[in-house]
Amino acid sequence: MIVLKAPQDKLLATLQTVAGIVERRHTLPVLANVLLRKHNGQIELTTSDLEIQIRTRASFDGDAEDTATTVGAKKLIDILRSLPSDQTVSLKAEQNKLVLSGGKSRFSLQTLPPEDFPLVQEAADFGPAFAVPQKVLKDLIAQVHFAMAVHDIRYYLNGILFVAEGQSLTLVATDGHRLALARATLETDCPKQEVILPRKTVLELQRLLKDDENPIEMRFAGNQARFDFSGLEFVTKLVEGKFPDYQRVIPKGHRNLITLGRAPLLAALQRAAILTSEKFKGVRLNLEPGLLRIASSNAEQEEAKEELEIDYGGDTLEIGFNVGYLMDVLANMDQEMVTLALQDANSSVLITVPGGEDFKYVVMPMRI
Repeated sequence: MIVLKAPQDKLLATLQTVAGIVERRHTLPVLANVLLRKHNGQIELTTSDLEIQIRTRASFDGDAEDTATTVGAKKLIDILRSLPSDQTVSLKAEQNKLVLSGGKSRFSLQTLPPEDFPLVQEAADFGPAFAVPQKVLKDLIAQVHFAMAVHDIRYYLNGILFVAEGQSLTLVATDGHRLALARATLETDCPKQEVILPRKTVLELQRLLKDDENPIEMRFAGNQARFDFSGLEFVTKLVEGKFPDYQRVIPKGHRNLITLGRAPLLAALQRAAILTSEKFKGVRLNLEPGLLRIASSNAEQEEAKEELEIDYGGDTLEIGFNVGYLMDVLANMDQEMVTLALQDANSSVLITVPGGEDFKYVVMPMRI
């Protein structure tokens, strides 16, 4: 039976939306597969890694009868990529094989039983749904994702905190050395809900979200989150644990404020970073009225010095930072100007956007 018949580009695009979470090697072989279910002429494609499940539906040509099977997702994508984009391809079920045909090419692929595919059991206690344009959520994630921890034993740091409350959605990420916070306004009032999304979920959302005004609907439960957007149903487990009190970490009342161009500061830091070592990424910032000096050095006694003229009349102070933490935030912003708020050599710096309360980035100082 012909499961489906479709243009190569349409089938490839549909598969790619669900296949990002699939691992090539897995303890359960069926998790390397995509579950294909045909019902009432529609094909439903589902992938899972036991933590995340993504499902979409599409209408393709093919025989009318209902069927279900699973086949290697990455293998199918690799074959489709290798075929011409204007070609019509077909998938035909033959015993326990799936035959992909296109032009003069024919591939016979091993399948596994659909009943072996472990579907995620969705939570029964989802809270109220709320939505934002996809572009808004994509921008929020872009402003904080780099501050997530990677493989930290404090597992609750390996992700992003989502806080929906009233008419605001706040995303917070921290690795213990720096913290990023971004906030957007919701159109509807929402009771307070806090969840921690795992790192893999965040990166997959970032890949799938579009730069447009189409909405993404979000619902949170005790141990799950569900996102509906662009014809996708995206369900993920949450990170359990207590996220640090981020309000306490954000410094208040710093008296030394500098507002300067983001691009010139980033360029100066990038040049200074060349002479830092892999192990030690420290740079020194010397602040005095009208001038910001940036200096770095390494074990070979090489040294870099940069100077930026600034509109500043505050205290003279010297403070050290991990240059990577400063470059990360500046490279992920698109505003022309940034404001640095400093207290003394032992206090964290607060980086904000002039006139904006919806973005905050905190970096702890470093001994140099």
